[in-house]
Amino acid sequence: MAAKTGRNSTMRMDLVAPCGMNCFLCRAYRPDKPYVVTCAGGCRSEEGKARSCQSCIIYNCEKLAQGGFKYCFSCDTYPCKRLKNLDKRYRSRYGMSMLANLESIREDGIRQFVRTEKEKWACPECGEMLVVHKPTCLNCGYEWLK
Repeated sequence: MAAKTGRNSTMRMDLVAPCGMNCFLCRAYRPDKPYVVTCAGGCRSEEGKARSCQSCIIYNCEKLAQGGFKYCFSCDTYPCKRLKNLDKRYRSRYGMSMLANLESIREDGIRQFVRTEKEKWACPECGEMLVVHKPTCLNCGYEWLK
């Protein structure tokens, strides 16, 4: 199968959330049904955030809003209980660690993080980017999350 093109084919630095979530890999940003668009630009976007982002306890964190920092690792309470709980949930359900993502960004920078993510999350069968919340590739059906 040919890889999909368009909005869903470009992983960008501005799609990495303060918590370390790569919004490009989120099912709200890249839904499996073409007529469903639940997120217009990741949680950093001013337009059309997914409901999960609008109610996210980390996205709505007072320290993040007042702190003037881009990523949670710059906060004086990093890693907070909220972020630890999110990390634990994502590690057990999806094989992704927000804390590891943030450490990678802090150590190597956002550009290197995005380059690494493009390699890490490419489907081994077709090369299309996987969606972290879906156990199969949206493009070819490869079952990656077992």
